[in-house]
Amino acid sequence: MLDTAQLTGRSRTHVVDVESFDCALHLDVVTPFLRMRAAAAAAGIDLVPASGFRDFDRQRFIWNAKYSGERLMLDREGRPLQAAALDPAARVEAILWWSALPGASRHHWGTDCDVYDRAALPTGTTLRLEADEYAAGGPFARLDGWIERHAAEFGFYRPYRSRHEGVNPEPWHLSYAPIAVPCVAATTVDVLAEALQSAARDGAPVSGTAEILARLPELQRRFVAQVDPPPPTLLAGISQRSIKD
Repeated sequence: MLDTAQLTGRSRTHVVDVESFDCALHLDVVTPFLRMRAAAAAAGIDLVPASGFRDFDRQRFIWNAKYSGERLMLDREGRPLQAAALDPAARVEAILWWSALPGASRHHWGTDCDVYDRAALPTGTTLRLEADEYAAGGPFARLDGWIERHAAEFGFYRPYRSRHEGVNPEPWHLSYAPIAVPCVAATTVDVLAEALQSAARDGAPVSGTAEILARLPELQRRFVAQVDPPPPTLLAGISQRSIKD
């Protein structure tokens, strides 16, 4: 189990840089990810991570830039929003549809990565990580189908497959179930509050901290705990592992 510093992205002692990729993954995720990549390659898919581990400071930079309007903010349907036109509560809500709260990002754990098919990216285009790229007719539609059929064979699943009250669906987001599932349970309101308060004490606050703390139980439920579960076969394996541990 990750300690609270690792869980909230304030330590990277649990991750390693992955050779050939500009990202890091949890020590125990590298091998299953490379196995999954090799299997995809055999099917003609160049499965690579667009991002893996992301620390608290990087997540805070993304969050604060959106909160201030320096970085694009979108509504639930993907339409641009003007940060200055929103009150603090609405800004927090809008950011959370597409970006995790610092301290609560699954990328902190090193278990999660955003993937795409590098060979299928059209020449001269930039990866957007948007749903239409993975839908029928999109450049990564074949990858989408392969993930649906095979990711669980290597321990991976999509935590943002469905549309709930919180995070929008992200077909590109994969999570390594054996480690990520316990991490979800460990990312409690108290753990998140301590991370946010620590950042404020250190002079590097998360924008909107007062509003976030006032609503933290609700936000933790909707944007951290409320995700799609792994397939039953993966859950059974995690349960057996927990009993043995």
